Amino acid sequence: MIAQAEIRDDTHAPIASVDAGRALALAREVLRAEADAVRSLERRIGADFVAAVELLFHCKGRVVVAGIGKSGHVARKLAATLASTRTPAFFVHAAEAGHGDLGMIAPGDVVIMLSNSGETDELTLLTPHLKRQGARLIAITGNEQSALAQAADVHLDAAVDAEACPLGLAPTASTTAALALGDALALAVAHARGFSTEDFARAHPGGALGRRLLTRVADVMRSGDALPIVKPEATVADAIVEMSGKGMGMTAIVGIDGRVQGIFTDGDLRRCFERGVDVARARVADLMTRTPRIVASDTLAIDCVERMETPPKVTQLLVVDAHDALVGALHLHDLFRARVV
Repeated sequence: MIAQAEIRDDTHAPIASVDAGRALALAREVLRAEADAVRSLERRIGADFVAAVELLFHCKGRVVVAGIGKSGHVARKLAATLASTRTPAFFVHAAEAGHGDLGMIAPGDVVIMLSNSGETDELTLLTPHLKRQGARLIAITGNEQSALAQAADVHLDAAVDAEACPLGLAPTASTTAALALGDALALAVAHARGFSTEDFARAHPGGALGRRLLTRVADVMRSGDALPIVKPEATVADAIVEMSGKGMGMTAIVGIDGRVQGIFTDGDLRRCFERGVDVARARVADLMTRTPRIVASDTLAIDCVERMETPPKVTQLLVVDAHDALVGALHLHDLFRARVV
């Protein structure tokens, strides 16, 4: 039988269980310390921040973000945020840069270096080489007197009063501050570029948000032989056959000119049976809904959900062109299959 491992504290003395009160109190202290660290940044951003935004906005090359350790993880996130908001950027590991990856950096590039101390050897040793290559340098550090801050074209102060770690050792408040300052920088540049929701969607085509912002009705509608269509002179029985064969719970009624005259749905059919209508003789045009809900093919698919849910709710929309000619049809299930909703 495997013995249960004992939980020990920093003195290596066994403890029986987690002190729930202390755990919650510590968690609140950490969150408070990190929130205070971020709030303190607001008072310190000014001309240097604007200068950093200008450097990135006018960058003719790419943006290279570098760091090591915990700052390296923050640097990776900053590079990803920049790239997804229309500023071409990539991460370079500081240690690897000194062993060949420096060749990725070219004249016209802007390099962002993150280091809380500003004295990280792997970064400071690179600065003269970067300058010789014609790259510009933005440093995000917690020490404006550090070697990295002094070597940079622009320095952003991310200093914190204390780490959130109870021991004052683990990078916590400092990394949170650097992360927040990096986000502020990336979004300020994105705003200057006129970054839009469509731009965001194009950079995230595989995500749920990208699908919602990019998918048009034309991408998911049914068309051609999949469309249930009958002529105005068709009987209700004819409409039932068409509805059953196409599986959309409705059929469009289309005139000889191709224009939509109405829609006949499962609900209309149910009302026919309730009224005792002779479906073999009754014309579908006399019993159809004459004002079907229509949509254009270039409409965002996600916008169709609101149209369907507006009372009285429907599950189908007819897709028409500028002349009200039928070009397709959309069922709520089509939106589910496309994972738009």
